[in-house]
Amino acid sequence: MLDILWNIGSFIVALGLLVAVHEWGHFWVARRCGVKVERFSIGFGKPLWSRRDKYNTEYVIAAIPLGGYVKMLDERVDDVDEQDRGQAFNNQHVLKRIAITAAGPIVNFLFAILVLFIMYLIGLQTIKPVVGNIQEGSVLSAAAIPNNATLMTVGKRKVVDWEDVNYELMSHIGDNTLQLTWREPDTEQINSASVDIKDWKFDPDQQTPFDSLGLVPFRPSISNIIGYVAKKSAAEKIGLQVGDEILRLDGTSVDKWEQIVSYVVARPEQTIQIDVLRNMQNVRLEGLIGVKGEGESAKGFMGFTPTFEPWPEGLVFTHQYGIIDGFAKAVDKTWRLMTLSVEMLGKLFTGDVSVKNLSGPIAIAQGAGTSASYGFVAFLGFLALISVNLGIINLLPLPVLDGGHLMYYLVELVRGKPVPDAIQETGFKIGGVLLLLLMSVAIFNDIARL
Repeated sequence: MLDILWNIGSFIVALGLLVAVHEWGHFWVARRCGVKVERFSIGFGKPLWSRRDKYNTEYVIAAIPLGGYVKMLDERVDDVDEQDRGQAFNNQHVLKRIAITAAGPIVNFLFAILVLFIMYLIGLQTIKPVVGNIQEGSVLSAAAIPNNATLMTVGKRKVVDWEDVNYELMSHIGDNTLQLTWREPDTEQINSASVDIKDWKFDPDQQTPFDSLGLVPFRPSISNIIGYVAKKSAAEKIGLQVGDEILRLDGTSVDKWEQIVSYVVARPEQTIQIDVLRNMQNVRLEGLIGVKGEGESAKGFMGFTPTFEPWPEGLVFTHQYGIIDGFAKAVDKTWRLMTLSVEMLGKLFTGDVSVKNLSGPIAIAQGAGTSASYGFVAFLGFLALISVNLGIINLLPLPVLDGGHLMYYLVELVRGKPVPDAIQETGFKIGGVLLLLLMSVAIFNDIARL
């Protein structure tokens, strides 16, 4: 329950901030173009708070935090006094209307640069893309990348951590080949390979891009020594303590943590006998394994985690830069997020990417909660990603979105007169239906993943 509340709270903060940024872009440019703004609302429905400024603009925080809007004076919507006609949006030159409409998405991109810049100034701890192993018979097995090799490029782009690798792999979904470059372990020798990925199958509900390609990132070895015991868990009730080394389960010796996990998962609510080494002495404990899930999905659960061997020196590093380098890095990262978003949308429409990849508000809420739990810096990275996606989606040429309005204004700019109202109205209806379908698919995917 606490996790759900945390996700919802993080989602509201993230969405409220990003909507405010987007709508502020429209608002700021509208004011400078001489358009009267009647209301700036964050959220929909009943106002929870409001106030007016000296220009008689009403600022509102409303009850439903799932969007927002800027209401401008417009003769197509309301009756406008003769003396105010010059401040109406519909009476502005088409270039001004284009600027006002494009300002929302543009500010989303600028906001992404800002938060990434702050993130790089603070510093983000990350891990170099060192290969643990390539699974035999997998898609990448033909590349013959050795264990402990460091990936240098994926496709045409340099990669410095696993997040970079993940983005670049995603960008190659639907391609025929994948070019990889790596540095051999313990040397400076650089090798490369072109891998046939025509048969690459990736199901985002079941696996990560790494799993689907057979790429296993390097991780420190897991020991059988317990590093954490959850309160009121089955492990605590049995008597397990931090620092205990698990030797045997029901008399069977266990050498790897994976053996412990497999043994426990397969035995929900069964009695187990555990031999541990505690303070150089053998201790035998006995009790019931816990359970997660119900019916056929029930799995054994203990509520403890292992300890890990320390990371080799140099593998964990911090992305931290000065003002100039940090700004350049933020711009480059924002640009890559923008191009990747466009690429993925294109592959969605060509069928190279399944509609199962679409995510809706539930997935965004989970992402917001997870990133926030990792700390402020991780949450900044999440805000940048969602802000870029919000900007790109709003530029889609659907008449109900900013991109649809821009499409009409560009046609008007070329032909010298507005698109007929009847055509615009039909476009709005079609765009509304398409947007509703996309949202329905995204929400269905979210529910299916729960």
